[in-house]
Amino acid sequence: MSFMARGAANESIESELEKLGKWFHNLHLPGGIETAPKHPLGDFPRRKWRKVHKCLPSDLGGWRVLDIGCNAGYYSFALAERGAEVIGVDVDARYLEQARWASNRLQLDNPPVFRQLSVYQLYGDAEISGSSFDLIWFMGVLYHLRHPLLALDIVRSLSPRYLMFQTMSFPDAPATPVPQDFGLARRKLIAAPGWPKLGFIERSLAGDPTNWWAANDACAEAMLRSSGFEVLECPEHETYWCSSRDVQDSVRAELCSVMRGTGQ
Repeated sequence: MSFMARGAANESIESELEKLGKWFHNLHLPGGIETAPKHPLGDFPRRKWRKVHKCLPSDLGGWRVLDIGCNAGYYSFALAERGAEVIGVDVDARYLEQARWASNRLQLDNPPVFRQLSVYQLYGDAEISGSSFDLIWFMGVLYHLRHPLLALDIVRSLSPRYLMFQTMSFPDAPATPVPQDFGLARRKLIAAPGWPKLGFIERSLAGDPTNWWAANDACAEAMLRSSGFEVLECPEHETYWCSSRDVQDSVRAELCSVMRGTGQ
């Protein structure tokens, strides 16, 4: 293809990019095209992938991966490039349209499948809950959810081998030892620096009214443990590489009861 032909092709692609709306994922497409080259977070999420991908095998052939909150698909594509079979889900139809469009441009041998689902709809979905996943990718979602612990319980109910998890946090002291039990008169312990805390954001944060929660590090890890995950490594700030561990039967029973009541 001549230089002029390549230039015309790139102009056509850039026109299509604009029609798809504002991009949150900066995807690097053939021809040197980037979908969000002026992203306020830099080359995002590539810069984050460079830190977290080291937790993963370089060859993910045979792995089944669920990318929850896949957005325009950066992580889905990166995982598929390593050989994984990937399902990406998101609630935003515009992001999914971007992901499918980008998938056609990238022409991967095993392109991800993209579906419009919320994390709450995963429980009971025939394709999702009836499958086994080696890895669930759950980054940048929890703090946008009204019911975060329920969401983590649903993720754990899918019995993944591994979980890559990220959530927005707030600075606090290192985690303080938490007693197995304590009396009502000692409730002041909850206010101590380093106690697991989940801060509720009633109105808006950074102009986004769906930013509902911010956890301290102690809380993020405590919530993961409570839902049945063991933190193996923290490859980056606010990011947790986990494996599944045993969870109390009472937790599973409560989850089933709640989801039946919502009709899921």
